[in-house]
Amino acid sequence: MSVLRDFARPMLASIFVIQGFDTMLHPERVAPRAEPVVAPLADFVPGMPTTTEDAVRLNGAVQFTAGSLLALGIFPRLSAAAIAVTLVPTTAAGHRFWEVEDEKERAQQRIHFLKNLAIFGGLLIAAGDTAGRPSLAWRSRHAVRSARRDVAIATRAAKVSSRAGARAGRASARASRASARVGRAKARAARASARAARVSSRRQGR
Repeated sequence: MSVLRDFARPMLASIFVIQGFDTMLHPERVAPRAEPVVAPLADFVPGMPTTTEDAVRLNGAVQFTAGSLLALGIFPRLSAAAIAVTLVPTTAAGHRFWEVEDEKERAQQRIHFLKNLAIFGGLLIAAGDTAGRPSLAWRSRHAVRSARRDVAIATRAAKVSSRAGARAGRASARASRASARVGRAKARAARASARAARVSSRRQGR
């Protein structure tokens, strides 16, 4: 599976590396088509470039950089997620097939739109690919379950220990009472022996 990733990631990233680099050098080629998307975003996204060409150049730079990292397997999940984010405005600006009147052109733009949609799905899969390692969500759930299990075990152990301590306390109390009874019996025996000795002494004195 690791070998498959080594081949698949560069293939998935290739179009973004090439097109991103070209967009950085020649943003004016796609700026007119990007205007309907860039203008509304500029009002809602802080720090976004004010001109359409600068926004297009930034989008291309992100695609080129993230595509290069994805191809090299460096931060692949983050890189795939970054490309996926840039693909949304790119598709919305470049393949607005619903606005095309010519049937052939509309069909062509629809194909490109669906192609980008398919690539977007592949990028989402790549962004969620943990390479066989447990995801953060799984590790969080596992940690919670382990903590709950440890708490339950500790609670049961405390209950068992408490019951054992109570039983030991009761046994100790019974032993103490038995020892006290033995002591009282010895005391009575000693008094009885003393009385017998005094009686014997009087008889001998007579």
